[in-house]
Amino acid sequence: MFLLTEYESQALLLSIKVSLYAIVWLIPIGIFLAWLLAKKQFVGKSVVDSIIHLPLVLPPVVIGYLLLVLMGRQGVIGQWVYQTFGVSFAFNWKGAVLASIVVALPLMVRAVRLSFESVDNKLEQAASTLGASPLKVFFTITLPLTLPGIITGSMLAFARSLGEFGATISFVSNIPGETQTIPLAMYTFIETPGSELEAMRLCAISIVIALGSLLVSEWLAKQCTRRLGAKR
Repeated sequence: MFLLTEYESQALLLSIKVSLYAIVWLIPIGIFLAWLLAKKQFVGKSVVDSIIHLPLVLPPVVIGYLLLVLMGRQGVIGQWVYQTFGVSFAFNWKGAVLASIVVALPLMVRAVRLSFESVDNKLEQAASTLGASPLKVFFTITLPLTLPGIITGSMLAFARSLGEFGATISFVSNIPGETQTIPLAMYTFIETPGSELEAMRLCAISIVIALGSLLVSEWLAKQCTRRLGAKR
């Protein structure tokens, strides 16, 4: 049952590739935005917070359409990116990564922000009093204490990226071997008479990978929490 065809393997490998690339970008972006929202006060903070979390309430198809308008080769931003760097997002796997980043960003930011807000400010103040620079305080005190949240956010974002469908198909279409991830391949099988078994296989694989990601996240977060508790 779980012997995958080349068609199915391509979809699986592409899904993992897209999710991993998305996480590589999401970790620094998510940490910065979470720190900004948790530690800083500035005009328009609520607006920034709302924009970051907007993908949670917008239909994924709307997100895909907006990405196409903004980041397509003829888009407002995408045209400049293509002319300047020669990078095109629409209708290739890079666009699938971008779509995954957008839809998974709120999960990443929320998890890391909660960790930043739980850090005891007295520890940071004590390090500053002893002469540590703000940058050193961040990397030696704040960031290690938020590691459980970063791990949790990363795994949630990975699982979300793995299951992304609406924004991806709207922005980069459903091209086998190029943009067809597991959800898109499942959609194709569901729409094809007699392909129920193939759809079931990909469904089972998606569940196993997503569940595995959440279990690993929980285990790593507990290990980090124990080690941080032991150091204190």
